[in-house]
Amino acid sequence: QVQLVESGGGLVHPGGSLRLSCVASGFDFSLYAMMWYRQAPGKQRELVASITNIGGMPTIHLDSVRGRFTISRDNAKSTVYLQMNSLKPEDTASYYCNTYITREYWGRGIEVTVSS
Repeated sequence: QVQLVESGGGLVHPGGSLRLSCVASGFDFSLYAMMWYRQAPGKQRELVASITNIGGMPTIHLDSVRGRFTISRDNAKSTVYLQMNSLKPEDTASYYCNTYITREYWGRGIEVTVSS
C-alpha cells in the first residue's frame, strides 16, 4: 500500500526556515518522480517543486519561491525534502507530497504558517 507521510511543518516567523520531509512506503521510491504541492486557504492547489527519479533533477515550478525553496531526495531513506528559506506570510499553506504510480497518490498534508 502506497503511503506518503509529511512532517516538519509548523509556525515560523517571516524570514525563517523550515524543512519538510515526506517519507514514502509501499513502492520502489527510487523509480518515481516526487512532487511537492501547496494549497493556501481559499486557493487552488499548486505545484511547488518536483524532482526526477533518475538523477534526482530538481525543478522549482513557482516563480514566487524560486531561489528560496529547494527540493531534494534521499532514495536510501525513501524521503523527499522541501527546504524552505526566507519564508514569507504568503507561503502559508498546507503542503502535500505527491507521486504518480499508475495514478496519483497524496500525503495527508502538513500545515505551514508564516506569521509574526
